Amino acid sequence: MRKRILFISDHGDPLQTLGGKQAGGQNNYVRQLALALSDMNYAVDVVTHWSDPKTKRVEYFGKVNRVIRIEAGYKGFVSKNDMYGMLPRFYDEIANTLDLNAYDAIHSHYWLSGLLGLKIAEKYNLPLIHTSHSLGIAKAHATGKRDERRLAAERHILRNADQIIATTKSEKELIEQFAKGHAPVHVISIGVDKVFEPELSKASSGQEPLFVYAGRLEETKGIHTLLKAFSILKKKNPGNRAKLILAGGEASQVDLENGLPTVPALKEAVTGIEEDVRFIGPQPPEVLATLFNKALATVVPSFYESFGMVAAEAQSCGSPVIASKVGGLANIVVDGETGLLTMPRDADDLALAMEAFLDNQLLARRMGRNAAIYAKKHFRWKSITEQIAALYEEGSNHAEHITLFGN
Repeated sequence: MRKRILFISDHGDPLQTLGGKQAGGQNNYVRQLALALSDMNYAVDVVTHWSDPKTKRVEYFGKVNRVIRIEAGYKGFVSKNDMYGMLPRFYDEIANTLDLNAYDAIHSHYWLSGLLGLKIAEKYNLPLIHTSHSLGIAKAHATGKRDERRLAAERHILRNADQIIATTKSEKELIEQFAKGHAPVHVISIGVDKVFEPELSKASSGQEPLFVYAGRLEETKGIHTLLKAFSILKKKNPGNRAKLILAGGEASQVDLENGLPTVPALKEAVTGIEEDVRFIGPQPPEVLATLFNKALATVVPSFYESFGMVAAEAQSCGSPVIASKVGGLANIVVDGETGLLTMPRDADDLALAMEAFLDNQLLARRMGRNAAIYAKKHFRWKSITEQIAALYEEGSNHAEHITLFGN
């Protein structure tokens, strides 16, 4: 008989197209982990907010897994920044919709989900495993802006859950500094979809050198830093044929016909390099894998990342990665071996790294081969899922769970 796990992913619908609003690494992690668990005699139900009214309330994926979408008072897109006040209704609807006594464990994803998870764990005496995906304290360090409510909630979750999963050594160290008296923290990497594999025939040196970016078109993802760096690269080397493809963003942010952004700040940022830059909007994994395989390098210029899924996926395809030296990126990109690490927000430093690969494409290919070997060892779901399943089997480490809302 399959054991049943309840995933709570408040804003991260695992079946949403990646690259759009609130559809990134968390969505992908939840989907891939659930699929891998179904191969190990688990059945996973994922509760998430009903952000797209066109989708069904209940949708199956994989062998036995389900997504159950919760209105919590409003069916339609709600920014995760505005979801805190919805949590009591979110909990009530979950309790009225599902038989919570039927589950063997809860796995919460992100801090809002962690608060819901604590409430359910308290009432139904279930073990709670929590993955943060991003930490408010990391965001505060990167942006200088502190969300005190989030910080207090995250500290509370980290202390009252049964098990904490950190996806990198850096994240574990940050948790240990931030939340004294925290629950046991286990470093378990994120895996990548099996579609991310090196192609037998890689791009030849005769093709136009291609840099690839995949992710949301947001300032904290370093999008403006990247465009400025590419502009510097083109001005410094006016004869080079390098191209930049950017996958991701919301439909309203991209003019797909012309391959250019519609956002004024981004339109200004591509002035002078329009012929060499192409915005292609959100893409499925198969298309991203093809791009990573063609790339001279994949660029991940984020201001902060707890892990950095794109960097792992690109390396799995044999693409070297140029990434900011922040958070999990500093752990999963081996500087000088599988890619290059640069200073965050530093367009000149990023341009130098891109130039290094442009000038020495043999080096880029060698690092790409190293990246594929490294990824095969560290980012495969089978061994990762086995480690996570072991935490589900451990049960509860706390006599009681302390919640922050509801009765």
